[in-house]
Amino acid sequence: MAELKSHVSLQMAEDMGTNGRAGPKVNTMGSGRPQRGSVVSFHNIQYKVKVKSGLLCKRKVTDKNILVDLSGIMRPGLNAILGPTGGGKSSFLDVLAGRKDPGGLSGEVLIDGAPQPPNFKCLSGYVVQDDVVMGTLTVRENLRFSAALRLPTSVSQKEKEVRVNNLIEELGLGKVADSKVGTQLIRGISGGERKRTNIGMELIIDPAVLFLDEPTTGLDASTANSVLVLLKKMASHGRTIIMSIHQPRYSIYRLFDSLTLLVSGKQVYHGPAQEALEYFSNIGYTCEAHNNPADFFLDVINGDSTASTLNKMDKNGDISFEERNSNLQSIEDHLVKEYCNSSSARETKAEVDRIIQGKQLHTGHKSRTVTYTTSFLHQFKWVLKRTFRNLFLNPQTSVAQLGVTIFLALIVGAIFFGVKDDQAGIQNRFGALFFIVTNQCFSSLSAAELFITERKLFVHEYTSGYYRISVYFLSKILSDIITLRTFPAIAFTCVSYFMIGFKPAVGAFFVFMLTVTLVSYTASAMTMAISADQTIVAVANIFMTISFVFMMIFSGLLVNLTTIMDWLNWLKYFSIPRYGLTAFQINEFVGLKFCEGMPPLVNITGGYQPICTGEAHLEQQGIDYSTWGLWQNHMALGLMTLIFLTIAYLKLRFMKKFT
Repeated sequence: MAELKSHVSLQMAEDMGTNGRAGPKVNTMGSGRPQRGSVVSFHNIQYKVKVKSGLLCKRKVTDKNILVDLSGIMRPGLNAILGPTGGGKSSFLDVLAGRKDPGGLSGEVLIDGAPQPPNFKCLSGYVVQDDVVMGTLTVRENLRFSAALRLPTSVSQKEKEVRVNNLIEELGLGKVADSKVGTQLIRGISGGERKRTNIGMELIIDPAVLFLDEPTTGLDASTANSVLVLLKKMASHGRTIIMSIHQPRYSIYRLFDSLTLLVSGKQVYHGPAQEALEYFSNIGYTCEAHNNPADFFLDVINGDSTASTLNKMDKNGDISFEERNSNLQSIEDHLVKEYCNSSSARETKAEVDRIIQGKQLHTGHKSRTVTYTTSFLHQFKWVLKRTFRNLFLNPQTSVAQLGVTIFLALIVGAIFFGVKDDQAGIQNRFGALFFIVTNQCFSSLSAAELFITERKLFVHEYTSGYYRISVYFLSKILSDIITLRTFPAIAFTCVSYFMIGFKPAVGAFFVFMLTVTLVSYTASAMTMAISADQTIVAVANIFMTISFVFMMIFSGLLVNLTTIMDWLNWLKYFSIPRYGLTAFQINEFVGLKFCEGMPPLVNITGGYQPICTGEAHLEQQGIDYSTWGLWQNHMALGLMTLIFLTIAYLKLRFMKKFT
């Protein structure tokens, strides 16, 4: 009750006008109605994870307790979860937000006395620790994207624009509204403005509860303070804000309405923030004058506080390693025991019991579902638009890719410039075609970044209900195929084909272009299939490089495929370069003659039988150069592309999206 009275008093004080009378609450969304947050109550929260230890042959799987018997209530206001690193702050926040893997989770989270809906993560706002926002877009464009996908289609475009403009004003982003957020290559807005943009992306749906994971991470003290002042302003207008935070300074700590202290996943305090110092003083820990309360709490938990009555030092004033560990465990047990026996804990438990009275608690695994407010086509339109815009505004992935392609085309064109119709021309053609296939395969390594660099952004937006997985996948595939595969393949063909002097026939030219494009598609699809579940680009590139080097062995240049033993010969069917090189050779060599004008004695004095026709060269390679032989290679590349894309999609579909 004391907390509720304090909150109401603060609410009235901030709503008072200059004439001393209470005025209407300011709504952060500008919708003309006061925003009221929900009451979040949690009962007997337990969370365990399975930990593997030991050698592979004797690996043991044990359960590790992350959260232990947490119960409490968080009302409208600024609710902080404080504790040391590894204390369970982020895990507890994820549980409250419905973003934790239900496996190993027990207990109940209630929203306004009702069971937490399975799609609660789509209804609430969640600001992750690492800012996830498209850096190539402006602040306004990012907010428009969130409004377009998270607000129902029943809300008109005009109303959405009003919400975006009101948010920009409320968050103090007016001066940078049309500035790009920024990337590693593009100078953007400041860290505090970036954090406010992330908050705005969540506030666009006007959530009753807003969660923030370490909102001050990466910010300087002044910027962190300004962000928390903004959150306090929103909380004082009735919104429920719950955040985890590590070690705030005093100017930030004094803004908290409610404080939850965790150590090793256990509660050592839960109640009004301004009463925490009195509570610790009553159990034997007194904060020194001018000491930051947040620092004091962490010092007590870590056994570093001079107020700790449980410190055990030797005669030199030092603590041994064994004694320190034992001391820390003793302090932890002491703090947990004191809180469990406190009147505050008993009152909180009694109130939680009253809230859950008559409610049927879930005993099994709780489901986690994602719901959407817009249709597939609406999502596809906006996600595809953003994806293309991001590519065009990012020179590293668009202009640079095309430039490198043209440069390599000029290099290969200069090396094999003007091939002749003689015996050397056979080798030069074969070498040029092999180089082109190899170049297309290794150029596709850039596709490894397609899902890895935006992994956090994708996971956050998907779990928040922005769009379906299929929408994101199709948008990324189309944008990558059109901008980074098709256009460079066309440019490479136009430059290299005529410089090298390949067969001067219109049909042959377009078949060559088609083959270059298909090889690029297939190699890129395989790159996506391998990298879709990876988190590090370098690791994905290693896998891809090994795969392509292995495929090159069975391409038909390094070894004659007809001479390979049967028990190894089947591996050629998995070689992308083989299909590409075979199609190139059929397209180029059929109809060519290489012995015209040669002296007839060369056959005797030279000591070898020259290859006089392109067909003879193809027969020597064991290649079927019929029309069907050409197109079956194209069909194989197309089929492999579909298979690899399916694997990539399934990896995204079943990728672990909950922590």
